[in-house]
Amino acid sequence: MQLKPLGDKVVLKQGAAEETTKSGIILTSQSKEKPQQAEVIAVGPGILADGTEIKMEVKVGDKVIYSKYAGTEVKLEDEEFIVVKQSDILAIVE
Repeated sequence: MQLKPLGDKVVLKQGAAEETTKSGIILTSQSKEKPQQAEVIAVGPGILADGTEIKMEVKVGDKVIYSKYAGTEVKLEDEEFIVVKQSDILAIVE
């Protein structure tokens, strides 16, 4: 099965949460903060707003930083993804 986003939506795959702090303290699963960096897995076609086509600025394979509370978490075939609007993506990591 494959996710195909609609409109200005983007499917992201998060990296793993940090297991330890910088000082070496091991974190429990409840203390781990989910990273805000992810890889783009799929991109929608874009949208038409007020007669103007809004193109997608990200592409599959890009590493991006997204808003902390953005998107909808989806589990598909034992993998977790996040579906966000393009406007929730803050930056592309180069």
